[in-house]
This record gives sequence, C-alpha cells and structure tokens, in this order.
Amino acid sequence: MMLRLLQCASAAMLLALGGCASTTTAQLNPAPQAPVCGKSTKAVVFWTTQWRADQKDVLAREAAAADGINAFFEKSGCFKSASVQRLHQDSIDRIQTAVAQATTGQEKVVLIAIRELGPTVRIGGSPALVEGGTEVVLDISEYEAAKTAPRRFTVEWRNGGPGVLKGVASLPHDLQAALATGLQPPA
Repeated sequence: MMLRLLQCASAAMLLALGGCASTTTAQLNPAPQAPVCGKSTKAVVFWTTQWRADQKDVLAREAAAADGINAFFEKSGCFKSASVQRLHQDSIDRIQTAVAQATTGQEKVVLIAIRELGPTVRIGGSPALVEGGTEVVLDISEYEAAKTAPRRFTVEWRNGGPGVLKGVASLPHDLQAALATGLQPPA
C-alpha cells in the first residue's frame, strides 16, 4: 500500500513539473512568407491596434506595444533605417500618402495592426488544471513603391503551456519575438 502511494505521489509530481514547461509556437498565414526586413532598406513603419470590444487593460497593452515595437526596430537591424509612427486610427489616407512618398525602390511602408497582445488562461483544459501563457496576433501589410498591391499576412505567436501563468511584464518581449517571426530580420 505504501509503495502504491509513493508511486502515485511520484507520478503527480512528475506531471506537475512537466506541466510547467513553456513552449513557443508561431504561425504565418499564408505561409511561407519572404522576409519583410532588408539591411539596405529604408522603411516607414506605422502601427495601430484593433482590440476586441471587450478588451481589458487597454492602456497597459498599448504601452507594452509601444515599448516592444520601438525596441524591435532599434535593436533588430531589420532595416537600414526605420521611422516608427503610431496611428491612432486605421487611416488609409495617411498610409497611401506615405506609400506615394516612398521615393526609391528601397523604401517601403509597413503597417502593423495588433489584434491581440496579452496573457491567456484556460482552466480545466489539461491535467495541470491551468494552462496559460501569452498570445500575440499581428496583421502585417507591406507597401512598396514599385508594386501596385500590398502584401498582407498574419502572425500568430503563442508562448505558454500547462501550469504556466504569465502577466503583462513579458508583453514587450513577446511582441518583439512575434515581429521577428513575421518580419524576419537578418541574422
């Protein structure tokens, strides 16, 4: 009886420890995508948000988004130079003006629409009882002066797993990781 109790306790401990492992998944839709980044390219980057109607903590998410986007374009080497600007509305007129002002074939305009940026929690979905992490969903549009139509795709990035609970502290870093997946800066 004691041996059976120890076996059950050991199995429960292994399940709990194994349940705390965090995994990262990333998906581009459609896939695959050629890199948006280019070491010799100048870019104008606009970003905006498209939150759900019931989105919580909008101000904290907006601050995390600004921190993550600015850090990515400062440190990643994605472009030779990038001007990053926040759009407070989805202003197609402003984007069209920027595209028209792209004077060379090396200059492009990138629009990043953030649809999701935040922690996730699911209760009862696994043997660990709690499954969580963070999720980033981006719609990317790339406009180039030499092309008549923009290239558009979606990035869905997730990090977490059974037994994982995360808050908002990692969101700027998570957004940078999702941007790296989608824009593919040079190594």
